Amino acid sequence: MNNGSYEQLVEQITDLVLSKLDGDNYCPTFCRADVERIVDAGASRIGIILGDSATARDWASLVDHTLLKPEASESDIKKLCEEAVQYGFASVCVNPSWVKKASQFLRGSNVPVCTVIGFPLGATLSDVKAYEARRAIFNGAREVDMVINIGALKSGDDCAVEDDIRAVSEAAHENGVLLKVIIETALLTDEEKVRACLASKNAGADFVKTSTGFAKGGATVDDVALMRRVVGKGLGVKASGGVKGIADAKAMVEAGATRIGASVGVKIAQEASEIKSNIVAGSY
Repeated sequence: MNNGSYEQLVEQITDLVLSKLDGDNYCPTFCRADVERIVDAGASRIGIILGDSATARDWASLVDHTLLKPEASESDIKKLCEEAVQYGFASVCVNPSWVKKASQFLRGSNVPVCTVIGFPLGATLSDVKAYEARRAIFNGAREVDMVINIGALKSGDDCAVEDDIRAVSEAAHENGVLLKVIIETALLTDEEKVRACLASKNAGADFVKTSTGFAKGGATVDDVALMRRVVGKGLGVKASGGVKGIADAKAMVEAGATRIGASVGVKIAQEASEIKSNIVAGSY
């Protein structure tokens, strides 16, 4: 779905819901951000057609164009933002210290800034994660990807995990910002992945996400499929880490991913464009 189609869909749903919220049913807290979360987190990613008719921009609209390397410079961030606007990526994902600058680079575009919270270990205290989220949002972040308390999960303390997520969820949603919860699948058993997804769902997350990209492994098709089964249609699933091109991205989407986190977003879009050209030419 390109940015124009996305904006139109959001406006249509907003108008429809508001038209129904009259009299005793009026809901003063309903806003456009609520619709954006519904559209963005939908399991089917409404309007996206990932088949022969999919364009490079369709694929780009699923990708968080990511640069989280500690050595990234201002010029690297600027290039990332320019590419995001050029290709129509879902967001740019940068470290918190670059949120304000990325927001400036993206001013006037439809590309939001995403950042990471408690990254990459997830071992930060919950109130610190909540503050970090609010500070990033103040600087311009419109999506936040937090890392769960992995140690608490592996210790069986699911209540602590859920409370940790809820603290950031409240910080995000009070500002109309999307929350994606990184469960770091490479460090978990399947049973732990299920519990992490349930905690995320209970705490009000919009997405569950596979990986930071800094652990011993990234997204796998099996993990994405498992996460989708657990969260159902209510949450988005973001596959991140180890997506190296269009083939990997397609496998993740077919398994249930509705967002892709990758540093190779440009490559994915270019490969999608090449496939589309070959189909049109009858050589694919």
